[in-house]
Amino acid sequence: MLRDNPDAVDVRIYGTNVDRDAPALSACDVGEVEPRHVSDDNYADFALDFCRRHGIDVLVPPRRLAALAGLTDVFAQGGTRLMCSPPAAIDALTSKSRAYEEAGAAGIPVPPWRVASDAASFREAVEELSATGERVCVKPAGEYSAFGFRILDDRPLRLKDLLAAPAPLASVDAVAHALRRAADEGETVPELLVMPFLDGPEVSVDCLSAPGGTLLACVARSKQGRYRYLLDDPAPTAIARRLVRHFKLAYLSNVQLRLRNGEPVLLEANPRASAGIFQTAFTGVNLPWAAVRLLLHGDTGPLPAPRLGGRLAITETATEVLGAPSHVLPVNGLPAHGVPAPRTSPEAELPLGGATAAAAAAVAAKVTTTAAVAAG
Repeated sequence: MLRDNPDAVDVRIYGTNVDRDAPALSACDVGEVEPRHVSDDNYADFALDFCRRHGIDVLVPPRRLAALAGLTDVFAQGGTRLMCSPPAAIDALTSKSRAYEEAGAAGIPVPPWRVASDAASFREAVEELSATGERVCVKPAGEYSAFGFRILDDRPLRLKDLLAAPAPLASVDAVAHALRRAADEGETVPELLVMPFLDGPEVSVDCLSAPGGTLLACVARSKQGRYRYLLDDPAPTAIARRLVRHFKLAYLSNVQLRLRNGEPVLLEANPRASAGIFQTAFTGVNLPWAAVRLLLHGDTGPLPAPRLGGRLAITETATEVLGAPSHVLPVNGLPAHGVPAPRTSPEAELPLGGATAAAAAAVAAKVTTTAAVAAG
C-alpha cells in the first residue's frame, strides 16, 4: 500500500527485525537485524543510527513504542519524521488495565475486569467474575497479551473436547499453582488481567487520525475464521472515534471490540497500525499512505468514502526467500547448507511490505520522488 500509493511516489522500504530470517524482511528493499533484549535507551540509539545511516524520511515503529515516542524532535533533527502517538497514550495503552480504567472513566464501554499478580488475588478475581455464570479468561496485561492468554475451565475433559481442535484452556488450580510456584522461586510475575471470555466475532477498527485525536477515516472489519467482513456499522466506528479522541492518538491506530450481552465493548486498543491493515485496501482507501502524507505535509490527500459491505478470504502464499538462512534443520541426518528457506507468509506478497507484519518488523521508508508529497 505504501508502494502502490495514489500519488505514484517512488517509496523504498527499509525493515528491521530481531531475526534476520523473518519473512517480513523479504518484502523490504533493505533489511537489517535489530538488537534483542536491550534497554529503551539502547533501542532508541539503534533506531536513530539506522535512520541516519540510511537517510530515512519516515519511521513507522510497530513495537518498542515507549522507547521512541518522546523522541520526535530528536529524529526530526536527523531528517526523519517519526509516526507515533504521544508518550502518554503509549504509556496508557500498553497496559490493558490502565487502558480499561481510563476508557471506562471516559464513557467507553469496557467489560468487567480485575487485576491479579499472585495466586490469592487471582482466585478472588475469578470467583467474583464467574459469579454471573460467564466463562472467565486470564492474560498478561502488557502490550502483546495474546501470549499467555488462557480460557479458565475446570470441567473434566470430555471425549468431544479431546477430538476437537486444541484450545488455550487451563484450570483455575493450574494457574494459581503456577503463580504460587513463581513467587516461591523468586520469579517476577507480570500483572494479569482476569475478565469474562468474549467468544463472539472480533471487530477490528483501523483508524487514521490527526495529532490531537481527530478521527479522519476508519475501516471496521470482523473476523470469522478465514473470512473478514468490511462492516458498514456505525456502532464500532463511534466507539473508535471516542477512544481515539480521548487518548489523542495520532496517525495509525487500531481498536478491537467484541460483543458482551449483544453490545460491543472494548477488547484492546493499540497505538500503532494493525497487522491486518492491508485488508483495508479492498475498501479503496489507502490508510498507510494517507498517514505518511499527513505526517510529512499535514494533509492526507483525497480520502474517498470506503467501499464497505464486502467479504474477504484470507489465504496463504508461499514465497521463496533468497540467500542462505542463518540456520537450517538437517534432512535425514544430513546437514543442509546454503539452501534458501521457503517461507509461508501472506503478508510478504502484499504491496504494503513489512508494514503489514506490524508485530514482526519495524518499517522505515524513503520517499524519493518530487511533487507535493516529496520528503523535505
